[in-house]
Amino acid sequence: MAEPEMGLVHLLRAVTVEFDLLGAEFAARNGLHPTDLRALIALLDAARAGETVTPGRLGERLRLNSAGTTALLDRLERLGLVRRERDPGDRRRVLLAVEERAVELGWSFFGPVIDGLVGAMGGFDRQELETVRRFLTAMAASLAAPGRSTDRPGPAQGLSDRP
Repeated sequence: MAEPEMGLVHLLRAVTVEFDLLGAEFAARNGLHPTDLRALIALLDAARAGETVTPGRLGERLRLNSAGTTALLDRLERLGLVRRERDPGDRRRVLLAVEERAVELGWSFFGPVIDGLVGAMGGFDRQELETVRRFLTAMAASLAAPGRSTDRPGPAQGLSDRP
């Protein structure tokens, strides 16, 4: 693999590690499991996109079984971060919503981080930012590609000795 591409892969990994560390710190400070934070992010992203989320859809997104999803939602509901609501169009269906308390907790912790990221973006013009957006969109799509975890070699097949 070419050096510039591997350099970008390593930078993406470094950014991911930093985000993971921030997420772990946020979770620890607020008595959350890492999966709780992933669930809140998924629900907030869906709300921003105007999508409704059921427990089943959230479980699929987080790769949890039904029992794990129920335990997760029970935990988040007890903490006052998420609520279950009946779908007004189909009372048999349950929809999930993030409570304002969760949004406030998130902004109090991640707000300064976001401000720093936006500030760092100030050194780039609109065209450069559009290129970065397209790049990150392509990277996210590549990572989310169906079957990616089953058709690639793992450490036992020699992946660990790659740069």
